[in-house]
Amino acid sequence: MAILCFNSKALLLLLLSLTDLFASTLSLGIGINYGQIANNLPTPSRVSTLLRSLNVTRVKLYDADPNVLTAFANTNVEFVIGLGNENLQRMSDPQQAQSWIQQHVQPYHTQTKITCITVGNEVLTGDDMQLKSYLLPAMQGVYKALVNLGLSNDIYVAHPHSAGILENSFPPSSGSFKQDLSEYIRGMLNFHAQTKSPFLINVYPFFAYKDNPNEVPLDYVLFRPNQGTIDPATNLKYDNMLYAQIDAVYSAIKAMGYSDIPVKVSETGWPSKGDQNEFGATRENAALYNGNLFQRMQENQGTPANPSEPIDVYVFALFNENLKPGPGSERNYGLYYPDGTAVYNIGLQQGFLPRMDYSAATKNVLSSSAFLLLILLFVILF
Repeated sequence: MAILCFNSKALLLLLLSLTDLFASTLSLGIGINYGQIANNLPTPSRVSTLLRSLNVTRVKLYDADPNVLTAFANTNVEFVIGLGNENLQRMSDPQQAQSWIQQHVQPYHTQTKITCITVGNEVLTGDDMQLKSYLLPAMQGVYKALVNLGLSNDIYVAHPHSAGILENSFPPSSGSFKQDLSEYIRGMLNFHAQTKSPFLINVYPFFAYKDNPNEVPLDYVLFRPNQGTIDPATNLKYDNMLYAQIDAVYSAIKAMGYSDIPVKVSETGWPSKGDQNEFGATRENAALYNGNLFQRMQENQGTPANPSEPIDVYVFALFNENLKPGPGSERNYGLYYPDGTAVYNIGLQQGFLPRMDYSAATKNVLSSSAFLLLILLFVILF
């Protein structure tokens, strides 16, 4: 009996320690952008293995790739899918919007969880005035189609904006949208309020540092210890630029008369490599930015002005994409090389980003099985 008691206590201690470890790796709580502008990426089925071995449960696409949606069938991964800017004019017609959803969403939705459709991308900071006029009607058309098909409670409609829509971003309490975009944004905010959907923003502190490396403190943009900045109107302290920019968006929304629209970060990240004039684009800085961001998300941190609302972020991006146009940094935002090896070590814990091989997935399955076995033994012994 004494031996059984001793073994039971030892088992309980082991069980509790493994429970903590299991819970810490159960889900990253982050979203990842899965772009595919490349000719050397692994197949969607291999990507599915990679992301499930990492316990990533939220993925954002820029299209509605049927191969990806099929590869993730019967998994716990939630998807944001995208409608390209080229489709906006057609989507203002509810019938065409419904046809698109019937073709690209309904065949997969029962097995692959789709939670959002993004309609266009960063339209308001572009030069195409016609495209801007199509945006809100397209969002409304897609939403009406979802309602007609009985999917509006499962899938919301949104549009990822560039941070360039902001006229002022500091101090955060003075955040405001550009005046020439106000008519478009006001209509979209009304849409979000009515459909209870979030406002999406793409935020890159890297750009601010790259353009002004002598004025923007590197520690401030990388979430490292620093003096921070104080918002003089609220007396709130900001120790990183991302949180300041998120709160600036909240302030801009509030200035237009809306206070109940959540803000989600649809893209943020840091390149591991860039052109000679792209200051700060290094593997070390990318690892610090994303690693520190992941840590804060695991802690369910909110921003200073919204401390009870955990930040909701989709990191850009899963892979380096070798066919993306633009400066060198555009092809080097990935957490992974196309062969499945990590570009850098995030450093949260050993094996946090395992290589994309059989052993990584197997290790994850075995850990889960061992955990369940220990629970069974605990029940039997106690």
